[in-house]
Amino acid sequence: MRNAVDLGVGVAWFHNRLSFDFPCGHFQDISQTCNMAEKADIALIGLAVMGQNLILNMNDHGFVVCAYNRTTEKVKDFLANEAKGTKVIGAYSLEEMVQKLKKPRRVMMLVKAGQAVDDFITKLVPLLEKGDIIIDGGNSEYQDTTRRTDDLKKKGILYVGSGVSGGEDGARYGPSLMPGGNPEAWPAIKNIFQSIAAKANGEPCCDWVGEDGAGHFVKMVHNGIEYGDMQLICEAYHLMKDALSLSHDEMSKVFDDWNKGELDSFLIEITRDILKFKDTDG
Repeated sequence: MRNAVDLGVGVAWFHNRLSFDFPCGHFQDISQTCNMAEKADIALIGLAVMGQNLILNMNDHGFVVCAYNRTTEKVKDFLANEAKGTKVIGAYSLEEMVQKLKKPRRVMMLVKAGQAVDDFITKLVPLLEKGDIIIDGGNSEYQDTTRRTDDLKKKGILYVGSGVSGGEDGARYGPSLMPGGNPEAWPAIKNIFQSIAAKANGEPCCDWVGEDGAGHFVKMVHNGIEYGDMQLICEAYHLMKDALSLSHDEMSKVFDDWNKGELDSFLIEITRDILKFKDTDG
């Protein structure tokens, strides 16, 4: 009995020494231990303010995010400042980023619409496997999203084009999200998207919009309505200022009254606040 105990203690000691004395990869047990570092739920490419805020929002909701930027110095700065003390991890190459992801891998891009999106897709495809997901969260032309969805489907990659609305604050504390594309991707991203989205009457401001370029089509219509509203606000300001000669404080009061009725909205609210804001010089 004593010999068996001594043998057990000896094996445990030897196993522990291996863990300290040998680098990862030399022994299977040690290799498995070294690979137990927490992998990311999703990666996000593009660390401008929208990207950074979306990452921090995901972190707040318990998701581990891998941050990547073409200019890798931005990754270092982000981890050392805005993401300090969070579970956010960084990657300094696309290969490293992909290795740090759980399967199916979820990669979200917040980069300039157009060629930059296609360039990243071209670089990502050889690194991904069948069933992995690429998400474009920029303001892409919906017909481009339809083309990319079709092209990637042939390669076994699931593509999503998602509208993201709410600006920098929305990205940080709750955007409106409009995902569309390959419907097979939705079950794998639904929890993340609906967790970070704004809530209205307890319901997330996010649901699957439709196939192909549907997500970016809805975002296009959304933006068209928004910019139409902004134009109307500008014309109302012009009439009050130049035709009625109202002061900025008086105009702010008008917008405040409007915001208490059927015109109650984010755009009316911020116009009210802008008009009554005073710089340090008055």
